[in-house]
Amino acid sequence: MPESLSVLVTGAAGFIGSHVADHCLKLGFKVLATDDLSGGFMENVPEGCEFLRGDLRDPTFVASLWQGRRFDVVYHLAAYAAEGLSHFVRRFNYETNLLASINLLNESINHGVKTYVFTSSIAVYGQGQTPMTEDMVPQPEDPYGVSKYAMELDLRAAHEMFGIDYIVFRPHNVYGERQNIADKYRNVIGIFMNQVLKGEPMTIFGDGTQTRAFSHVDDVAPIIARSPLVEAARNQAFNVGADVPYSVNTLAEEVALALGATPNVRHLEARNEVLHAFSDHSKVFKIFNPPAPIDLRAGLQRMAAWVRAHGPCTPVKFDNIEISKNLPSSWAK
Repeated sequence: MPESLSVLVTGAAGFIGSHVADHCLKLGFKVLATDDLSGGFMENVPEGCEFLRGDLRDPTFVASLWQGRRFDVVYHLAAYAAEGLSHFVRRFNYETNLLASINLLNESINHGVKTYVFTSSIAVYGQGQTPMTEDMVPQPEDPYGVSKYAMELDLRAAHEMFGIDYIVFRPHNVYGERQNIADKYRNVIGIFMNQVLKGEPMTIFGDGTQTRAFSHVDDVAPIIARSPLVEAARNQAFNVGADVPYSVNTLAEEVALALGATPNVRHLEARNEVLHAFSDHSKVFKIFNPPAPIDLRAGLQRMAAWVRAHGPCTPVKFDNIEISKNLPSSWAK
């Protein structure tokens, strides 16, 4: 595949999507960026991209992306990745994270796209599978993970039927510059930093002993961007991100340190979530040979500098809760 590619990047005004678009431009690709701006910001869209605003749940809009254009690669990063909230917004979750992905896949097949790069999640693995490896059989335990795994299965079926290549990435707990810190349902580091800037306690569900490996966006986006150029990556799934798990309690201490604040934590009632989630990255290191992951403390310092420059945000409430039963009280307020 030649390096002068024409590519589509969805979710390009969002967090990971904007960084992937950045790296595509650095690789010399011609980039059409799209986003509905529901959780992203125009300031995130890299200079040098053509931009179209629209909703991928609308098949007419998706079809319009190909009018007068062709794409070698589609990078699909647009999603609403609120894993915990997905229990309570099931229809929205499947429309946004699965049906929109299918709309994009249909047009990709019909227009001869060579490679569909999909950002899935380690949420596909579910509980009790640590460290998570790509040869495990996914057992997702929430609608978000179900939607991601369903799309992975559909990509495999589409490859067998139509010959379109795919590359699946399963990132986890990604943080860094450009993250939307106003979303109170996801991105724990952004939530913590916003709370610290506002002089509020950092809120932790449960006792804080749940563990995650927190991944700086620069450990993820460059690999995703160059993946279509790596022959051995075709029709494969990859865990991607940091290796070392930390408890949420330790994370709160590190966030306070990065912002020069004294740790101040308030524990909330536990919610239904996977307690321990971290993955093995042997496969991605073998195929892509990336640099060592960014140390958590160093990555938090970088994000903290960006957050300070942008200031605190008012948390945005999700207005379309479909199921209120068992909704955490802190979200119901």
